[in-house]
Amino acid sequence: MIEKIKCIIVDDEPPAIRLLEKHIAKVSFLELITTTTNSLAVLEILEKQNVDLLFLDIQMPNLTGIQLSKIIDSKIKVIFTTAYPQFALESYDLNAIDYLLKPFDFERFYKAVSKLKPHTEVKHKESSATNYVFIKTDGKNNLEKVYVDDILYIEGLKNYVAIHLTNKQIITYNTLKHIYETLPNHKFIQIHKSYVVSIAHIDKTSSTTVQIYGNELPLGNTYKTDFFKKIDMNIL
Repeated sequence: MIEKIKCIIVDDEPPAIRLLEKHIAKVSFLELITTTTNSLAVLEILEKQNVDLLFLDIQMPNLTGIQLSKIIDSKIKVIFTTAYPQFALESYDLNAIDYLLKPFDFERFYKAVSKLKPHTEVKHKESSATNYVFIKTDGKNNLEKVYVDDILYIEGLKNYVAIHLTNKQIITYNTLKHIYETLPNHKFIQIHKSYVVSIAHIDKTSSTTVQIYGNELPLGNTYKTDFFKKIDMNIL
């Protein structure tokens, strides 16, 4: 079981808060406690809540992010988020984990929070760093290297799993649940008891189907809410 990092967003710009909320929701080891636009309110929150990490804007009324970081308990980690690069040097003097210059994308965000990734997480789940996994094929020691970004979708077939790639299909003796849990959480989503899909390869969706590379897959009622919640993070 992964011990989650409890975090708070402190930013006076609602669009910046919404972007961070979407990024945090994609990361399995982060847990968002609350958000606030008031830097002074953070001090009260920290008295009542156990918090591990602050996403802290620098240019804020009352207390700047830098001033606030000097007041809080040194055990609480800080990742500064700002549109002003001139504060970078001072932020590193304060032992900040990272300095995210707005606007930043998910890849840059994930690189920052990965510095705090819990050590209890299973090593093979760090496939977002290596970007590949080894799949058992026929035979005890027969393994095939599969790049995560080449996976279109995964299909459960009783005691076997079919991994559909951009150029071929691999059958392995495994369970859909185990394969799904091994892959990067932010790149895949289960849509049916028999299907897990790559979010990046989705072409179209409807209330009952998901289309990938011309393949129309069923969208189960049990999975709809979580599916569209995750898809909503990328709607313009």
